[in-house]
Amino acid sequence: MKSPGFTCWLTGLSGAGKSTLGIEITQALEQLSLPCEYLDGDVIRTNLSKGLGFSREDRNTNVARVGFVCGLLNKHGINTVVALISPNRDSREQLKLQIPNFIEIFIDTPLEVCITRDVKGLYKKALAGEIPEFTGISSPYEPPLNPDITLKTHKETLNECLEKVLNYLRERGQI
Repeated sequence: MKSPGFTCWLTGLSGAGKSTLGIEITQALEQLSLPCEYLDGDVIRTNLSKGLGFSREDRNTNVARVGFVCGLLNKHGINTVVALISPNRDSREQLKLQIPNFIEIFIDTPLEVCITRDVKGLYKKALAGEIPEFTGISSPYEPPLNPDITLKTHKETLNECLEKVLNYLRERGQI
């Protein structure tokens, strides 16, 4: 019987570095010959959660759907890496109860830094009032109270962040 997998859940503001780091973690796990699936918020919104808006309820539904998929994959020994803003603390806390090997990784990057990294122009539109319910501007982001790992992508290199995650997984016996 396969060992259950784990879920590395990267949460933080848009532009914090979740996707970049999520891809790096996934590639590192694959290089260790560990089965892994990467789930990115933008791709999820286009496919699994198409039609959902950005109300608190819809955001929580999105998080719950992704969590459900992670739980299924983990049950079959497939590790998951998720890059999803997931702004509501209560929805992330619910995942901790449902996913046995859930690792919450908070990408703690200040809003000002995220705005400067705005390659898609979303913050510019949100600040101009063109995007309602934009996390960090017109909709709140609730930081984790006790994340498993906190990374500061504005102070740490990508490699330093990756090593922190891999070291944590080693310490837990996950890799």
